[in-house]
Amino acid sequence: MELYLDSADLKEIKEAFDWGILTGLTTTPTFMHRQGITDIDGAIIELAKLVPILQVEALGDTAEEIVAEAERILALGLEKEKTVFKIPASNIALKACKILKDKGMRVNIHLVYTLNQAYLAMQAGADYVCPLVGRLQDQGHDAIALIEQCVKAVNYYGYSTKVMFSSVRHAEHVRTAILAGVHTITVPWNVLKKLNENSLTAIGTAQFVEHTRLITMRVQEVISEFNPVVKTEDTVFEALHQMTESGLGAVSIVDDEGNLVGIFTDGDLRRNLAENGKALLNKKMNKFVKKQLPITIHPEALLEEAVKIFKQKSIDNIIVVKDQKPIGMLDVQDFVKMNLIG
Repeated sequence: MELYLDSADLKEIKEAFDWGILTGLTTTPTFMHRQGITDIDGAIIELAKLVPILQVEALGDTAEEIVAEAERILALGLEKEKTVFKIPASNIALKACKILKDKGMRVNIHLVYTLNQAYLAMQAGADYVCPLVGRLQDQGHDAIALIEQCVKAVNYYGYSTKVMFSSVRHAEHVRTAILAGVHTITVPWNVLKKLNENSLTAIGTAQFVEHTRLITMRVQEVISEFNPVVKTEDTVFEALHQMTESGLGAVSIVDDEGNLVGIFTDGDLRRNLAENGKALLNKKMNKFVKKQLPITIHPEALLEEAVKIFKQKSIDNIIVVKDQKPIGMLDVQDFVKMNLIG
């Protein structure tokens, strides 16, 4: 099934055709008016350069005027093989269609609302016949039945005409068009860009991304550049400064050689503040060094190992250590933000 974009908005046209999957563009004078376009010829020339096939209006009060308008538009520099002239359904349109086809031009008879109109367009050799589904449904008519009848007529009688599903209002219209077996559909950008949206797909993708990170990314890839470290002779005040600068809830405590000997956390701060008050700020870090070293992880470890530690130990921070020296710190909240821990 051919897929056209229905628009005159240059920004969305460029964005949509960047996908590389669209057959072409359908546009109307109404769309151009909404975009504030006053130089229609200039717009047509620009659009023709952007898209593989351009379907554009050719209007006139007589068949001869319609044909003359189509020829005038082609003379702007458009290629005959890449241009389809849209003509509103009428008896005049049938005559114009036949003349244009004899001249090797392509025609879309649109604004079709009945099977009779569609049949005459097929008989005239139109490349496309285009019922407006949304507009018909707005008036309470069974537009889908008309689409199905048009497809059946083309298939039964062997017409070369393609049935184009137009006036698309929502994603269900696209699904209906596919099921009805239409040959082409033209879709506005606001509908087209949402066709891939699905909550189950989003959930599944997030899971794949999460699990890929866990088994491929290493700890050293996610630690922050700021490494909060204090020496044993530094005070709690200095530890608070390091915690504030890093945005983490803990600092590593090292000896004079830079080897890890302990950890000071915001939990330690709260517990000791109640007991010592302001005097706590002048206490040295060696007062908080315990016999048991804090929990650590190697920078080459996979994130999966870090997640296991967070879950098993129920801690908020893991110190990243290489050659007994702390080079960074993992915070459980960062893993939550990356959707690595639920």
